Amino acid sequence: MGRTRDTSKIFTTLQNIDVSSSLDTRIFISSASPTSGNTNGRLWIDTSTASAPVLQTYGSGSFRKPRLVKSKALGGIILESGIYTVHTFLSTGSFTALEDLSVEYLVVAGGGAGGDGRGGGGGGGGYRTGTLSLLAGVNTITVGSGGARSSNPGVTTSAARGGNGSNSVFSTITSTGGGGGGSLGSFTAIDEAKHGSVGGSGGGAGAHDSYIGNGANGISGQGFGGGGGNGSGGASGAGGGGGGAGGNGSGAPGIRAGGNGGIGAQSSISGVATYYAGGGGGAGYVGSGQAWGTGGLGGGGDATSGDGVAGGTNTGGGGGSGYGANGGSGIVILRYLT
Repeated sequence: MGRTRDTSKIFTTLQNIDVSSSLDTRIFISSASPTSGNTNGRLWIDTSTASAPVLQTYGSGSFRKPRLVKSKALGGIILESGIYTVHTFLSTGSFTALEDLSVEYLVVAGGGAGGDGRGGGGGGGGYRTGTLSLLAGVNTITVGSGGARSSNPGVTTSAARGGNGSNSVFSTITSTGGGGGGSLGSFTAIDEAKHGSVGGSGGGAGAHDSYIGNGANGISGQGFGGGGGNGSGGASGAGGGGGGAGGNGSGAPGIRAGGNGGIGAQSSISGVATYYAGGGGGAGYVGSGQAWGTGGLGGGGDATSGDGVAGGTNTGGGGGSGYGANGGSGIVILRYLT
């Protein structure tokens, strides 16, 4: 005699699956009878993003997304932002792809330091974005440090140019460190220290009297150039602003007024719209018309009558001038579809 199977519960449980449009594009599955609104213990499939439906549970007044898939990669600070998994590197490390991946990247190098004396602002670090196809395996991540200010600041007879920032690297992508700002140099026409240095974004120029430096170029596709200096005979001179990832630094508008740093570039790869790689401000000089250049949006440091303001940490911002200030360290951010 054959075995009899009780099938009554198979059909009664179908009432607990609701696909009605009144539930804000969500299907819910639970042991309770369907009602409008959210109920603790329900399992929801959020279909509002058709290309990537998201499974969530509801309880204690909020949604929670269980981890239903294996990790695709390791390394850095890992967060989820919408349909993406985001890896943020604030320092050098490694990104291990556990499978072949298409990865969006933001690679920002370290910013240049501001020049000493009536110097120019440091240029923002090189800024690169795009998408890269990776095979499963380990990729070294290098986060560039900011350029160093003069080791002997305030010595006007031999004022030093700011140091360049260091490169940031992800796989085959390299962003170039920002250029250091020029200084008032050693008061001679041939002193190269008055000119800004080439970098991801170029450093601003310094000036002393009629010895006026030039702002340096940025690297195409990574940043913009620094502004020129201004001066005349007698005790005068002002530096130009460092270039930023989004625009040129300003030339010094007067013989005692420093130029502003160039604006950085904005990215939302982290899930929050953020500016990176702004240029540092150029220094002014005591006297009528004195003014100090401001740093560009994106971590650029202001110039001051003292040391200047350093570029923002993990922004790639250029340092401000005065007696010079360090550039800001860079950052690498990667993301892919969860």
